[in-house]
Amino acid sequence: MVRIFISACLLGEPVRYDGQAAGIDDSRLLRWRKEGRLVSICPEVAGGLPVPRGRAEISGGDGDGVLEGTACVFSLSGKDLTDSFITGAHRALETSISNHVGIAILTEKSPSCGSSVIYNGHFSGVRRLGAGVTAALLKQNGIRVFSQHRIFEAETCLLRLEASQTGG
Repeated sequence: MVRIFISACLLGEPVRYDGQAAGIDDSRLLRWRKEGRLVSICPEVAGGLPVPRGRAEISGGDGDGVLEGTACVFSLSGKDLTDSFITGAHRALETSISNHVGIAILTEKSPSCGSSVIYNGHFSGVRRLGAGVTAALLKQNGIRVFSQHRIFEAETCLLRLEASQTGG
C-alpha cells in the first residue's frame, strides 16, 4: 500500500504559525485515513519551532536554495530559522521513508510545505513560484508533492503508483 505524507495542519491540527489549523474537508482524505494511508507531522514543529510562532519566509531563493545553502529562512523579526526548517524537512523525509510514502499533500505558500508557490521573502504578501524546504527535499528524494488544491491529481498519481506495484 502506498502511503501519503500530509501536512498536519491540513488534518485539522492547530500547528500553523498562528496557532490555527488549515483543515480541509475532502472525502478522499477521509477514505485514505480509514485505509491507514496518511502519515502526518508539521515539519516546522518537528524542527523545533513553537506554536504559535512568528511568520517566516525564504529569502534569496526557495527551498532548493535553502538546502543548497544559498538561501535562508527568516522570521519577520529577522531571526534566522534556516536550521529549524532544514531539521524539520529531514524529519519529514525520515518519516516518509520509514512509512513507505509515495506522495505528499502539503500546504501551499508555506516556507516548509509550499509545493509550487511561496512568498517572496520580503513579508509583503507577494507570492512567487518556488517550493518550500520540506517540499523541495521530498521532491529531491523521489516523492511526488501536491498542494491541498491538487488532491484529484494526487489521487490519480496514487492509483498509478499502486498499479505499477501490482503489475496492473
